[in-house]
Amino acid sequence: MKTNWTTICKTEDLIPDSGIAVWTEEGPVAVFYLPYRLPALFAISHTDPVSGTNVLARGITGDINGQPVVASPLYKQHFNLITGQCLEDESVKVKPYRVLLDGNAVKLEVRTETAVPQAA
Repeated sequence: MKTNWTTICKTEDLIPDSGIAVWTEEGPVAVFYLPYRLPALFAISHTDPVSGTNVLARGITGDINGQPVVASPLYKQHFNLITGQCLEDESVKVKPYRVLLDGNAVKLEVRTETAVPQAA
């Protein structure tokens, strides 16, 4: 596995207390900017695992028991923005991503498979 940090947007693309959807090699990712928290950036899969639709970036952000969450706009399940765990159903989870700010660039960690040389 190789780790790549990919620039996905600029800081001016972010909306405080909200999410944006970006396309990556792994598919759609929801990036959230919560300026009142440290760290202020979070990223999870954009696909709601309950409905199968790409809507999580449009969910309502909040805080439950000190943890940052987003509520799915469709069925209202809450997903922890750090772990991706659904708070209402422990069998449901979305993929969390590492995200960082590098100057004005927002970067996302994307893991790619490295090719294994084949024997001749």
